[in-house]
Formats: sequence, structure tokens, C-alpha cells
Amino acid sequence: MEEILIQRLESAVQRLESLSSGFGHGISVVGVDDAQLDPSISAYQDLIDQFVGRILFAAEKIGGNVLEATKVLEEAFCVQKELLVKVKQCQKPDLGALAEFLKPLNEVIMKANALTEGKRPDNFNHLKAAADSLTALAWIAYSGKDCGMSLPIAHVEESWNMAEFYSNKILVEFKSKDPNHLEWAKALKDLYLPGLRDYVKSFHPLGPAWNPTGKATVSAPASVPSKAPSMGGPAPPPPPAASLISAEPSKASSSQPKGMSAVFQEISSGSVTSGLRKVTDDMKSKNRADRSGVVNANEKESHTSSPSVTKIGPAKFELQMGRKWVVENQVGRKDLVIDECDSKQSVYVFGCRDSVLQIKGKVNNITLDKCSKMGTVFTDVVAAFEIVNCTGVEVQCQGSAPTVSVDNTSGCQLYLSKDSLETSITTAKSSEINVLVPGDSPDGDLVEHALPQQFVNVYKDGQFTTTPVSHSGA
Repeated sequence: MEEILIQRLESAVQRLESLSSGFGHGISVVGVDDAQLDPSISAYQDLIDQFVGRILFAAEKIGGNVLEATKVLEEAFCVQKELLVKVKQCQKPDLGALAEFLKPLNEVIMKANALTEGKRPDNFNHLKAAADSLTALAWIAYSGKDCGMSLPIAHVEESWNMAEFYSNKILVEFKSKDPNHLEWAKALKDLYLPGLRDYVKSFHPLGPAWNPTGKATVSAPASVPSKAPSMGGPAPPPPPAASLISAEPSKASSSQPKGMSAVFQEISSGSVTSGLRKVTDDMKSKNRADRSGVVNANEKESHTSSPSVTKIGPAKFELQMGRKWVVENQVGRKDLVIDECDSKQSVYVFGCRDSVLQIKGKVNNITLDKCSKMGTVFTDVVAAFEIVNCTGVEVQCQGSAPTVSVDNTSGCQLYLSKDSLETSITTAKSSEINVLVPGDSPDGDLVEHALPQQFVNVYKDGQFTTTPVSHSGA
């Protein structure tokens, strides 16, 4: 408790020092003071003091890379607070200015992601939970119903659902080992649900409230350190440059589609719909003699495979900061290929339907999230292949994979090669999981094994014994 009070005092000193120096970005002290006194800014500082302080308190007892990741998380929340101060002083920017405005926040998020990459470190679940949870802070980029994002409240909840997979692993791993780890995981969840969610609901349910009479231009504030530096000590070096919304198309390869910002620009400018023809009366189904009420299989397939913008957001296929491949909201695409990858990169597939993705080469880890009727073929993974919140997916491993985890998934066909027969498969809250392995002979058919989803628990000799339910044809 004393350490939490000290942290709050340090935070208060940091705010006073920032006010006295005017932040060094051409903002008058009066303007900053007015913004700092705004109820929404005060409430956000309380959020940092209460919830982030609690996580940091638990992390200091754990130490190591958990403490390092927690300090990055604290830094991200402090950066977002400075962005909210700027929101109170400036008019709503255009897309290019918004990308520059969000750059400091994205830099910190990239710093958190960097901690999870490469060879799987100790306390990987902690690092992954912290890094994935920071995507919730992107709610500040919401600019309207056509921006391709969920409403801020829903975005915070959806982002935490991604991180909760790893948070739950922490709770299971340290259930009877170390209460500090349990406290860290619980405090992380409370930070977002209800902490950040309730804050956004109270002050920014429809996005950040820009000042219509404020400055016309927006300059990005500098990243603030997670704690006030000591007097006379040098400031920490800035992290590598990036942006939550890339102002230019991705340049990872010549075949890469445009970035998220380019999609937003096309939607707002009308160029996406400019090539559509007007439907005349003779083109309507009810007036055409060659049409009937029956949809044949060929027509259904053509409609399914035609590219379209889904309701859940714009399609995305890009390499972010050279480290993370993002494949989102692809529908009816059977020709998705990633062939320029290395063992330090990760692949995240979200919201794809009726599509096939082929990953050529070795990557660090692969995650399928909220996908349905999705096929994935990959060569090798260094860490793990994770399937979360999916329905009817097929995964084929042509090389090796140390771990395959399936969580909250219904229907999964997993094809293993001879090199991946030692793969550890973990399932939780999942059903209809079938694993196909090579037969005894080289030309033999694959042998299918159904993983148990029902278990019998018997209390005997002072403890429970769990065995899978076996079904016979009798």
C-alpha cells in the first residue's frame, strides 16, 4: 500500500513538472492547465493511479521481464493520457494528421510486441497478455461509423478478449504456485474490464471529443516515460517510429495491399464505389426471365468468392513494422500466400471466412482468431500455433510445431506431418477436434484420431482422477 501511495505522489510530481515546463511543444501553460483540470483527464489519471499502479505493484514482486513489460504498459497509458490532453486542445484532424498524432502510442505498443518475439522467453504468457491488451488503447483512433472500427466500448472489450486467452493461461499455470502472478493477471483484467471500458463509456462512448474551436493542426506529443526521471538524469531514448494508422501503403513487398489508412481514404473519398454501375429496371431479378427463385451451387460459389467489404471491418493483408503479418476480414479468398517471412515474425489471422492461407517458411508463431471455414497451411513455427474462438477450421503442418493450442473452438481438423508427430496439443472449451497423422506405410492413408471432449472425474484416495470418456459401438 505504501508503494502505491508513493507511485501516486510521483505521478502528481510528474504532472506539476509537466505543467511548469509547458511540455516543450509550443503549448501554453494555461492551455495545458485547463486540459489537465478537465474531468475526463482527471478520471484517466485516476485510472492509471488505481489500476496500473496495482499491476505494477504485483509486477515488482515478480521482477524480470514481467516487470519490464508492465512498465511498457504503464508508459502506453501515460502516452494516451497526453494524447487526450491534446484532443481537448485541437480540432479533429484529417487522416494524415491523425496518423502522426497517434505515432507515440503506436511506438510504445510496438515496444511491447517486441518483447514477445524471437525465441520464446520466460513468462511468455505475461508478455503476450500485456502486449495484446494494449490494442485496446486504439479506441482513441475511432473517427466515425465508417472508419472500419468498432465503437470504443466494443473495441476495448474485443481487444481484451484477445489478451484474455493468455491471461487465463497464467491463472491456470500459477494457480497453486505463486499468488503474485495470479494478482498480476487479475489486476490486468480489471484495468480493462471494468477500468478502461467504464472510463470510455463515461467520457468517450462515440470516440474522442475533439475541440471544434481548438487548434487547426495537430502535432504529436512526445512519448512520456512511465515514471518521472530523476533530476539531472538523461531522458530515455525514443522507441522506433511507427503509427497506429499508417499514412502510406505498406512497403513490405511489391504484392502487399494498401494499409488501413489507405482503405479509410478510399471509403471516405468514394473511390471504392465510383466504379459501380447503376441498377436499371431490366437488371432487377424480378424483371428478368432468366432468373428463378433457386440459387444453384455455381452462383453461390461465385457470390462467396467475390471480394467484398465485410461488416466487421476492412480487409487487411500487411506486414506491420517488419515483425507481424496481419491478415484480417478476408472472405472467400483461396489464394492468400505469405512467402516472405522469417523466424522472428509472427502471423495473426482475424475474422477470416471461407478462405485459405498458405505460409511458406518458418515463423515465430501463428494465431487464428474468430475465423470460420478457414484453411491454413504452414511449414514450421518456432513457438506455437494457436486457434482461438474459431469454427470449422483446417490446419496442416508440413514441417514442425512444438505446440498447438485450441481454445473455445468448435470443429478443427489438424493434419500433422511425420516431422510434427511430437507436437503437444492443448485444448480448452473445444469440441470436434480431429487430428490426422500419416499411416505406417509411405503411401498409406492418413489415420484420423478424435481428441476427447468428455471426461469422467472420480474421487479416490483423497484426490480426483480424470479419464477421457471412451465410446464403443456396442
